[in-house]
Formats: sequence, C-alpha cells, structure tokens
Amino acid sequence: MLGQGQLQGGLLWSYLGQGAMVGPCDLESSMHNPAFMEYTSRVFGDVTVVVRDCPSWDLLDSDWASVRKVLEQADILVIKYSVTDKLAFQQVRNGYAPRLRPLLRHWGVPVILVAVGARLNDEGPPCTCPLCASDWSSCVPHSEGLQLSRDLGATYLELPSLNHVFVGRYFGSVLEYFMIQCLKHKAKERPEKRRGNKVNELRPPHLEQPARLPPIRVEESSFSQDMQWLLERGVQFADVAFYAGDSGKELGWAHAAVLCAVSPYFRQLLLGPKTRERPQSRCVCRERDGGPHSLLSTWDGSIIDDMPRSDGHLTGRLTRLVVKDPLLCMCLWETLMFIYRGAWEWDHLQEALDEKLKNSLAVAQLIDRIRSLIGRERGTRDTPSARAAQLGPQTLVNLFNSPLYSDVIFMVQGSVLPAHRAVLVARCDVMAAMFSGKYAEARSRVVPIHGVSSDTFLSFLEYLYTDSCCPASVLQAMAVLVCAEMYQVKRLQHLCEVCVCAYLQSMPSRELASTGISVVRLLRRAKCHNAEQLYIWLLHFIANNYLIFSHKPDFLELSDEEREQVERLRWPSRGYLQELSEYQQRRRKLRKSRCLVM
Repeated sequence: MLGQGQLQGGLLWSYLGQGAMVGPCDLESSMHNPAFMEYTSRVFGDVTVVVRDCPSWDLLDSDWASVRKVLEQADILVIKYSVTDKLAFQQVRNGYAPRLRPLLRHWGVPVILVAVGARLNDEGPPCTCPLCASDWSSCVPHSEGLQLSRDLGATYLELPSLNHVFVGRYFGSVLEYFMIQCLKHKAKERPEKRRGNKVNELRPPHLEQPARLPPIRVEESSFSQDMQWLLERGVQFADVAFYAGDSGKELGWAHAAVLCAVSPYFRQLLLGPKTRERPQSRCVCRERDGGPHSLLSTWDGSIIDDMPRSDGHLTGRLTRLVVKDPLLCMCLWETLMFIYRGAWEWDHLQEALDEKLKNSLAVAQLIDRIRSLIGRERGTRDTPSARAAQLGPQTLVNLFNSPLYSDVIFMVQGSVLPAHRAVLVARCDVMAAMFSGKYAEARSRVVPIHGVSSDTFLSFLEYLYTDSCCPASVLQAMAVLVCAEMYQVKRLQHLCEVCVCAYLQSMPSRELASTGISVVRLLRRAKCHNAEQLYIWLLHFIANNYLIFSHKPDFLELSDEEREQVERLRWPSRGYLQELSEYQQRRRKLRKSRCLVM
C-alpha cells in the first residue's frame, strides 16, 4: 500500500486537504486492485467521497481487467498529466485513451482532464498563464491537450501549480459542479419518501424554459482573398514596379503600403533617404551569412513623382525596384502572394516553390531569403505565438489611421482620417466603385464624409484594415452597423449584430428595466437598415423578457404583426400566468379553512 507521503503532491489530495483519511474503504477491493490508493473525505458537510487514486500510469498495465471494474464503479473520472512530460502524455494519448474512449461513451461518466505545470517561454520568464500555448519539444502544447479532451469528451483545465488558488478556485469549482450533478442523479434514482397521503396536495404550475434565442450567423473572413484580389487585379493603384536585374524585364507590380506594413526591409528600402544625386543603388536585404549578394535594390533614379495615368485618375508616385537574386526573380509572384495573404502560410509557400523550382535545395535557400525579407530570423521557431504575430489581418494594423503612404484623406466632422485607396478598394465594393469609376472621389485626395460621426467611421476603417470590430456600447455598435449597411460590408454588419446581442444579453433584468436604451427603437433601426438577423433576434428577446418590456411606453410602437408575434412567443405564457393565479387562489382558500391554533 502507498503511504500518505506519496499522496501529498496529488491533485485530489490537494483539493480535499487535511480532511482526507488514508486507508482502504473496502479491504477486498483494495487487495484485488493494488494499483489504486483508497482514501475518504467529506465535502458539503455530510457527503462522503471515496477516492481511488493511481499515482502512476504504469501501474494500470498490471491488471487491466480489475482496473476496468474499478472504473465501472466511478461516478467521476479525473485524468491528470504533466505538461513538462511529453513522453508520458503520448503514452496516455496513444495507449490509454483508445481503451478509455469506448468505455466512457458507454458509461456516460463525466471526465475532467487536468494539465499540471507551467510551460517554458524562450522569449521571457516562465509563463504561468493557464491559456499559454508555447510549443516546445519537451512540453505538451495547449492544442494537444485540448484535442485529447475532445476525443474523450472531457472538461479541460490547465493548472500552472497545485496551490490553493488554482486547485480550489478552478479545479475545485468544476469538481464540485459534477459532484452536485451526481448527487441529484442519485437522488432521482431513490424511491420517493412520502409522509402520509399527498395525492391531493396542491402543486404549483410548471414553468417551461424560455425559447432559445436565434443565432446570429457571421460569414468567414475574406481578408486573405481580398488582399489576393488586390495583388492580381489592383494594378490601377499599384505604385511599386519590379524589374529583373539581368534583363531589365518587368516582373510585376505591387503596393508600397502593403509591402511596408508587412516587411521592415521594404519599409527601409522604400522610405529611406532619396539618393538622386549619386546614381547608386541602396541595397537593404542581404543574406544572413554575410555574403555580398543583394536581393533587392532601387533603380537608379527610381522614384518617379507625378506618374501620369491614362485614365485621368489622381497621379501618384512610382518606385522601381530591381530584383537581383535569380531565385527571387523566378518566384517573385509566389513571394508577393505570400506577403499579401499575411506572411504566415509557410506550408502553402513551400508547396508553390516546390512546384515551381523542382529543387529542394533552391527552395530552402529561397525560403531563408524570404524570411530575411519579412524580418524573420533564421532558425526562428514557428510557434503559434509567432504565427499570431503575422496572422492575416494583423499585417495591416500599422497602416490603420497612419499617414504612411496614405493617398486619400477623409474629412469627417472636422477630423482628418488618412487611408490607402488600395486597401479600401480591396475590402469594400462601394469604395472600389467610388475610387475606380468616374466620380469626383477618384480624382480628389480629400474626400468628405457626411451623415456619419468620426468615431463611427474610424471603427469602420478599423475593420477594413484589421478585419475585427469591437464597439464600446450598444449605440456605437448600431452606428457602425448603419455605416456598414451604407457601404455594403455584410460581414461587418453581422459582427455588429453579434455585439448588440451580446451587450443586451449581458444586462441583468433590473438593468434592462431601468436602462435608457429603447430595444423597440433598436428593432425599428434594424428593420430599416436590413439587419434581418438582428430584427428577428430582438423580437425573440422582447418576447423572452415580456414582463419587462410590456410595461414600457415604447412597447406600443410595435406594429400589429410584431405584437402578434411577441404575444405568441412571450415568456411566461398567458396560460402559465392563469394557472399561477388559480394556484394562488386555492392556496389562500386552503389557508383560511385550516385551524389557526394548529
């Protein structure tokens, strides 16, 4: 038998504390199951908990048949592993999880999967955040533990240490929840103890749960596809031309704003000091081995201001770049596509280069040069945190509300908001027509915006650049929704609908009754601006909170059709209120008929 000292570092022992009593609860079962250490404790004051603890996974292999019998008797199963022991985790995932999965599906026992320990972080001090996802070879990443919990149908927790905060607050609350559910289930299975004849006893009417609110569906992000379209068809707004270093042949066009936002080397190359007096190239991107070979340089006198356009649109500045590296010259299109799509799809880039070059050594050399081009050091770990730093929409976050390569200025209520036509055209069809057609905006650098506040239009621009939207309030979300409907950006409109629903759902009933926000007027605006999902959701929301909104004056502003639908979906229903009234009347009569002395 294991001693008490061997259980001091156990998870359940840490939760139960000093109230645990070591010793077999059933001597016969302990003799047949030497892998388990049994002890008891009390929770909730008078509930006895029997714990069968196996401190080592290797002990389970001794007699799996008897171990299975112990598992069949369990009400709750807790699986623990250390995030710093990847070999043990792989043994659990590959050896024991396939055995447990069919058994757990058959028994329906709640499972808690706990990852204990803190992962190391090469970029700073050890991280103690439960949501850390650092991917080291010796540590178990967050994604693998989460996938194992999904395979087992378990609740997943991460505890950096077994102190009273993490064990008591996080693990303890989840374990106590399953204990309470288990006690309720056991109570239903016991025969009801009735004292006397209660057949004629009055019972209150049953109140059904309110109807579930309809979901708000949001389209998947099209940011990468929009930027790919800009590279393929946005030549009209391109201001960078690439030429081959050996032949001088034109290779393609690009947009300086996008290149500078993604790559610090392009930023230094395109925004460096002008050297028109001395016709020499300024080379920025060099190979990391210190060789003299240069990847890119500017053409002699390459910056051409006031470039004429045949379509009559606003003239701009053209920068000509010479590609001196032969590999980069051959695969410039694939490299630009990788940069425009967010500079994070390394696997797709390697597949494209393999298909183009048919040489693994050349592909490895070119990928290393592309890493230096976008500021990624050789040997940098491709961890989830590193990918998130350059993930899709975040590549243009430095351009948002920045004058860097800005070619249009919006004047909104006296505020000056710089922007970039290339990004606007790629992300918004209305602005693409506005800046590409025969409109005044296509020939003017300053564009006035009317009917929208500066904060609202700034939030709209933030979505175009970052593909995200976080309004500060319900009214701000509705204002951005109106702006999104004006410029026909459907995904932003649906994101604002989700924000409005989240804000209203987070309000408690007392705040809903006293708030100055008129939900009925939000319903009117949603219908006026073609927010159909929000309109239907608000009707259900009013119906689910009927007793609150029916007493407000603006409830009378609902149309007959809307009021009929709210009455049909209302909660609580009229039938329940009538049954409740009859029940209360019977209770009063019954109280009056009883003897007051008794």
